[in-house]
Amino acid sequence: MNFSSLFNCKTYLIVFLFLNCSLTSFSQNQDNTSDFWNHVRFGGGIGLSFGDGFFSGTLAPTGIYQFNSKFSAGVGLNATYNKQDDFYKSTIFGASVIGLFNPIRELQVSAEFEELNVSRKFDDSAFEDQNYWYPGLFMGLGYGNGNVTFGIRYDVLYDREKSTYADPWVPFVRVFF
Repeated sequence: MNFSSLFNCKTYLIVFLFLNCSLTSFSQNQDNTSDFWNHVRFGGGIGLSFGDGFFSGTLAPTGIYQFNSKFSAGVGLNATYNKQDDFYKSTIFGASVIGLFNPIRELQVSAEFEELNVSRKFDDSAFEDQNYWYPGLFMGLGYGNGNVTFGIRYDVLYDREKSTYADPWVPFVRVFF
């Protein structure tokens, strides 16, 4: 057996072992990927408000990963439209990161960072149109029963002039499937 034949045999052996390891690793990753989706839950919120010449609509989908029975974390999106007669219109778009902790099954403690782009347009020339980013950091406490949690959260970064909420205390309902 000459050197080139020996080199070719070793090369083929290395390629064979590499492909075999790669395929084994790929099939194991496929199993982990399917397991990943077993821990993902989706939910969110839909909000509608009507009043005397006022309309507000919100869509806020959220996805979380359930690490175990006590911890989960995820991300969310937010889109809101508001209108007050011919005086005021606003659009709000943003995203959030949320962490949830359940020390017992019924009790949920949450922390959520939200970053929103707020665009306010006034039809009255006495007010200047606004476009700015607004952060919110909410600490919350809720009672859960199954897929639904009711509670209240507090915005520790609340700014009365810029917040999209009227008060730093905001009630919530979370639903995850």
